[in-house]
Amino acid sequence: MSTLKRVVWPQIILFGDSITQFAFQANGWGSEISHKLTRKCDVVNRGLSGYNTRWAKIVLPRIVPISDAPIAAVTVFFGANDCALEDKNPAQHVPLQEFSENLKDIVRYLVSIGVSNDKIIFITPPPLQEAAWEKECLLKGSALNRSNSMAGQYAQACVQAAGQSGVEVLDLWTLMQKDGQDFSVYLSDGLHLSDKGNQFVEEHLWTLLERRVTDLPFILPYWGDVDPKCPENSLLCD
Repeated sequence: MSTLKRVVWPQIILFGDSITQFAFQANGWGSEISHKLTRKCDVVNRGLSGYNTRWAKIVLPRIVPISDAPIAAVTVFFGANDCALEDKNPAQHVPLQEFSENLKDIVRYLVSIGVSNDKIIFITPPPLQEAAWEKECLLKGSALNRSNSMAGQYAQACVQAAGQSGVEVLDLWTLMQKDGQDFSVYLSDGLHLSDKGNQFVEEHLWTLLERRVTDLPFILPYWGDVDPKCPENSLLCD
């Protein structure tokens, strides 16, 4: 008996912190993208709550190894923890220059395993609504440990690192504050995304992803195209 050729789904890998980890919750930006790509691509969540780029680049080879599954795109969504104020949250804080270098190191690793630069998308941290996040901090017995201005510096560094690495970038920090709009509607607690924020990310990210996946074929035949008398002829062909 001949060996059957395994069906390999292409992958989109979402790599980031809690904003990525929670992307598959109800109405999450990751689940919406996954829904759009059903039968075309696996959307793989590699979000790690609380992680910064220092830790992320260490674990990346363990969670995104060399694979026979073709990678259609990788999103790299960090900065919300790196930008924590050093004197208030030294455990998560990563200095700005190191943050930039870590992002470039992540690109270098992905390129080394065959993911080309044009398949990598950086996503900046969103803006921080300080009053709402301060309430969350106080509930945990700590002072406000982040600021919107600092988040903006890390967003700018992310944009610059993307340009230097030859990858595309989605600048949430800028887009969510465009024309002085009230960005608090995009956040559930001042830091993480609300339903409206998830929708915002999904819509803007999809404009970048769509051209990268537009040529992906529908995997396995549509049921109406299967030969009912001899389904093997339809289902076992390449």
